Amino acid sequence: MKRAAFRLQPVLELRRAQERAAAVASADAARVAAQADSRAAERESALAGARLPASLSPGSFVAAMTLLRAAATDASEARALAIAQAETAELVRSEWTAAAQRTKGLERLRERHQLAQRTAEAAAEERAVDDLVTGRAGRTQGLEEVPWTE
Repeated sequence: MKRAAFRLQPVLELRRAQERAAAVASADAARVAAQADSRAAERESALAGARLPASLSPGSFVAAMTLLRAAATDASEARALAIAQAETAELVRSEWTAAAQRTKGLERLRERHQLAQRTAEAAAEERAVDDLVTGRAGRTQGLEEVPWTE
């Protein structure tokens, strides 16, 4: 008796495609987060080294301080963006890990199914050989006995 094929291969291929996409997305998100972090660090170091000349008029001083405050705000926003992107990269990485675990689980399920099929086929062969040896094959199936040939 031919058993229906266990159609897990398309599911496994889909899972592997999801894993590859998640890995690429995770790497991209990590790269973008690292770039945002380096830009924020550059801005912060540039602000730390900024010095105002002592001979500024009051209006120029206020304008320079306003610009420095805006630059500091931009740097802190860039740092917050880098943190958010790093968190996104971590979420994508965890999704990728979960997808990989699901795929491994499905592959183990496929292996168990194949083992069960082989075991069932071996048992059926043993039963058929036993029936032939004991002479029950013809009586139980209503057929004449067929001589044993290899």
